[in-house]
Amino acid sequence: VHEGGGERHQCQQCGKGLSSKTALRLHERTHTGDKPYGCTECEAKFSQPSALKTHMRIHTGEKPFVCDECGARFTQNHMLIYHKRCHTGERPFMCETCGKSFASKEYLKHHNRIHTG
Repeated sequence: VHEGGGERHQCQQCGKGLSSKTALRLHERTHTGDKPYGCTECEAKFSQPSALKTHMRIHTGEKPFVCDECGARFTQNHMLIYHKRCHTGERPFMCETCGKSFASKEYLKHHNRIHTG
């Protein structure tokens, strides 16, 4: 009997614990660089089928993640989460140099260039 919440399969390369043999096998590709999932529309290749599925939305135009506030649509859930912060005003990522805050790590990284040149 398998108890929930256990990470019983450990990566020999980095020690990360994973919940199944399948998850371990997919994780191991981050170390080997194996990318067996190729896009049929372009040359892009991916280590996981979920990454290929997300990529295919570029070609299909599918945007399944919808903002319930304004109807804006996104290809990835994390982009919807970032977008929702424009409605809430949440800016959890703060610049350590000047104190300005941002809705995403990406915006903060871009901002940091003004300090580093």
